[in-house]
Amino acid sequence: MRFSPLSLLQRLFVAGLLGLAAAAAAHAKPDPNGPPDKFVQAAADEALNVLKADGAVKAGNTARINQVVDQHILPYVDFMKTTRLAAGRYWRQATDQQKQALATAFRGTLVRTYSGALTRVTAGTQVKMLPLRGDPNADDVVVRTLITQDNGQPVGVDYRLEKTAHGWKIYDMNVEGIWLIENYRNQFAQQINQNGIDGLINALNQRNQ
Repeated sequence: MRFSPLSLLQRLFVAGLLGLAAAAAAHAKPDPNGPPDKFVQAAADEALNVLKADGAVKAGNTARINQVVDQHILPYVDFMKTTRLAAGRYWRQATDQQKQALATAFRGTLVRTYSGALTRVTAGTQVKMLPLRGDPNADDVVVRTLITQDNGQPVGVDYRLEKTAHGWKIYDMNVEGIWLIENYRNQFAQQINQNGIDGLINALNQRNQ
């Protein structure tokens, strides 16, 4: 199975990761119970500090990249929900073991394929938080940002967050009108229809090898 063209997804994931790792404000610890835009900005600060200083990440060390993702990005992301929504109605058909295996394989595919995004943060990377739309007290909100990388054109990146029992968690992102979950949902459905849930897991794992 072929997933979406690399150029499209690479643009999506690179811009999204740069957005999560590219704010220039006070180095405050993310407060999952505070305003959602402040939470996103603080999470971005934390990741940016690591990415700028870590030579192993800049050199493309896979083990270190995975460590940085685990420590400085995934704590603020509900990746199980991301995977569940990407799997759509087929999620209900999966066993608990298949759900965990799919989430692990999906994460591995994203990190492996787009790990180069984590090496591209520079001193010129900037992000602007845009005003929140809708009800700021809602439990599901979209935080909008505008990102520039050196002399490149600004890229709009939106983050969808849910207020959970543990505070705000990011579970989807939109880069110039393309939502990450929606983009993968169609591909996952096609693979599951052809080869089942295990077939999708195997296809993702093959790309990770």
